[in-house]
Amino acid sequence: MDARALAALAANPGCRRRALLDGAGVDKGALASALRAPANFGQSQFAHQRGNSFEARVKADGGADLVRLLHERLRDGSEPPGPGAVATPDLTAPGPQGRTARTALALREATEAGRWALLDHPMVSLDVAGSPAFLEPDAVVVHPDGSWTVVEIKSFPMVDGSADPAKVGAAARQSAVYTLALERVASMIRRPPEDGGDTADAADAVDAVAVETASAAKTAEAAGGAETAGPVAPAEAAASADPAGTAARERPVPPAEAALRARVRHHVLLVCPKDFSNLPTAEMVDVRKQLAVTRRQLDRLTRIEEIAAALPEGTTFDLRLTDDGRTPTRPVEELTAAVEAVDAAYAPECLSTCELAAHCRTRSRAAGRVEALGRGVRGELGGLTTMDAVLTAAMERPADDAPTGDPTVDALRRAAALRAEALASHPEAVACR
Repeated sequence: MDARALAALAANPGCRRRALLDGAGVDKGALASALRAPANFGQSQFAHQRGNSFEARVKADGGADLVRLLHERLRDGSEPPGPGAVATPDLTAPGPQGRTARTALALREATEAGRWALLDHPMVSLDVAGSPAFLEPDAVVVHPDGSWTVVEIKSFPMVDGSADPAKVGAAARQSAVYTLALERVASMIRRPPEDGGDTADAADAVDAVAVETASAAKTAEAAGGAETAGPVAPAEAAASADPAGTAARERPVPPAEAALRARVRHHVLLVCPKDFSNLPTAEMVDVRKQLAVTRRQLDRLTRIEEIAAALPEGTTFDLRLTDDGRTPTRPVEELTAAVEAVDAAYAPECLSTCELAAHCRTRSRAAGRVEALGRGVRGELGGLTTMDAVLTAAMERPADDAPTGDPTVDALRRAAALRAEALASHPEAVACR
């Protein structure tokens, strides 16, 4: 899962189908194509290239311009960062677990250093329905006061200081996922010493992540399957050689206040092209509302193990690809049965966030479910869950035309009467169905 998928999942927590498929790492795009209902959304290759080019420009010169842009938007009266004042720690490590541990260590070190630092594409983890998700923000800036700011870089324009509200909202929800994951790291760094211990004890929680990561990396290397994303930095090599962090605790440690001041700011920096140029501009976006919603929705998600346990024996989403890895050979009927074995919560909003939305829309329309008309309509109709039930309630009028006591049914019957009256006043009109 990535932050975009988690934001979409949090926006629709009742969809057990998406929770299971995302948690199991199923390629929903390939599955939708095999079901003959391919997804029709996503960025073009040109848009990806433009976005990557813009992000590289924003982060040029070691991120100094980006940090200066953040400082300008803060307007807190503090001194701007000078030349060479921004640290850029190396986050290279083997595998997602290694990068997550290296990010946690870098955040702790930057917080204790009390200076500006830019973490380029750090990696953090978040537990989602019992399954770990590794997330990669565009950047995280550590302030001299120990606070952290999430930076979200988008390629859509910001014209006259404002951007498309829908796109800004999607960026805010995505940033809220990053903020939620970073809050976990900050809470580990802020953990107070117990029984009068020194500041090094407060760092043990972060070092524990490195212990687990180093053990996993050593196991993979012993099996001959370890893969690295590039040369391992000296700091990472030291962490692997000393996974318990003994050497780190033996060196002089800053005062306890330095380790306890780590916190994640609830205003993220949204960076976009200014007007229609390639020059960056930015605004601070408050994500407290999105953060609260995301936290509540993720907590409500059913654990993936419980969803899987309810499936019929032998259910599989394996496409059984040919040797070239492109052509699925599993019959469409079997894949359809497997997908339908997991409940979905379709809404028209899914069309812009889920690869399986076209399939779910077809099935929802075929079954006559009112969800196909939108969540708002579904909420207004109450216990009427199918189109047939809605039409029956609207058209069956008693002889005395007395109220039924059900406000939904009464409103439907009143709407049907007004429609019939309008059609009667215009005989040439063609009645719709």
